[in-house]
Amino acid sequence: MRTFALASVAILLFQPVWAADAPMFRNNSQHTGVYDDAGKTAFGGVKWTFHAKGAFVASPAVVGDTVFAGSADGFLYAVNRGAGTLKWKFETKGRVVSSPAVAGGIVYFGSYDSTFYAVDGATGALKWKFTSGGERRFAAKHLHGSEPAAEVMPDPWDCYLSSPVVSNGKVIFGSGDGNVYALDTASGALQWKFKTSDVVHASPAVANGRVYIGSWDTFFYALDEATGKEVWRFKTGDDFDIHNQTGIQSSAAVADGTVFFGARDAHLYALNAATGAKKWATSTKGSWVIASPAVGNGHVYVGTSDTGLMFDFEEKTGKLVATIDLKGWPLFASPALAGEMLYAGSMRGEVHAVDLATHQVIWRFTTDASKKGAAAYAKADGSLDFGLIVDSSFYDDGVGGYLKLLGLGAILASPVVADDVVYVGATDGNLYALAVKAGK
Repeated sequence: MRTFALASVAILLFQPVWAADAPMFRNNSQHTGVYDDAGKTAFGGVKWTFHAKGAFVASPAVVGDTVFAGSADGFLYAVNRGAGTLKWKFETKGRVVSSPAVAGGIVYFGSYDSTFYAVDGATGALKWKFTSGGERRFAAKHLHGSEPAAEVMPDPWDCYLSSPVVSNGKVIFGSGDGNVYALDTASGALQWKFKTSDVVHASPAVANGRVYIGSWDTFFYALDEATGKEVWRFKTGDDFDIHNQTGIQSSAAVADGTVFFGARDAHLYALNAATGAKKWATSTKGSWVIASPAVGNGHVYVGTSDTGLMFDFEEKTGKLVATIDLKGWPLFASPALAGEMLYAGSMRGEVHAVDLATHQVIWRFTTDASKKGAAAYAKADGSLDFGLIVDSSFYDDGVGGYLKLLGLGAILASPVVADDVVYVGATDGNLYALAVKAGK
């Protein structure tokens, strides 16, 4: 009995102790993208890599000893946090490009099979599922100036599904059917739904009894969390010709009574969270804002698509503090803020670690696919040459250009930081655990 007891104590002593979790997209229901980590400055190597048969597009959730991540191969994976080994997987009938939310031992996520799932976090067993009115991507005629002009084209850059937020016994998310849904977390029963005029693939943020979410119909909405009733709406720009700079793909962040979000009209907006009145807006000079902003330390950090720039704005005024050039590779992944460090993924297949004291990139992690192929699409200075990605205005060639970028192990998923590890998925089918440490 004594030998058994000593062995049991030894096992307990050597079990990893996890101090920090990241249970949902952007870490909290306000979606500020701020993580409870010191933000150490040196790269400590790849702790582990987990491979799936499809791309990782959405962000992982990290709770206890498990990392939960969905893949384009149709599975939600539960991966051992310490070793990177498979614990279980749950199969859907569509791409899982919705970041999961974990609450009360249940994992909530959506799939392109038009179904929203709740599964047991320990076993992967189905708890319940809810079927929406049908997923689809944003679509329009003459999209991005593509030919043939009269054809309705789905937008390949509409690459995410809405990621759920769990709050006050409800799980809330948007859908390609144009609705925002609130379901009972225990049963999946519909509590309320709110209808917009187009696809809703932005993720909702919740603060002070309000739900904040944008739609491809160009409106940003504040809804009553309890009832789903509209409190206010705000109109962003439109593009009636080629539908290039229209709609809201970015998810919102709420901090200090202000809601921040980007739009494809090439603006970052700061609105009064109570009234919807505009506090400030800043132009990104024609480049989409797909990434969700990170808000902390009195600053707002957000990346752009075409120009591949990371901006640092004063939270209260919108004044530009600094511009960080990440070499013109589109930034769809939302940045993660930990202490004085910012982690940002790009479509080149790189994770950039930025020291916010100097606004300098102090280390980069590059996927193997990017190391092998990115140079073929780069200019002499390392920036993206769009002419090598898309060589004609025909729609199929535009889709082909998007797929070329995905083939480079692009980082579309937002990094997650917990206990000195940056967890991030890539389109090469790999989920990476990147260690960080003190030092240079």
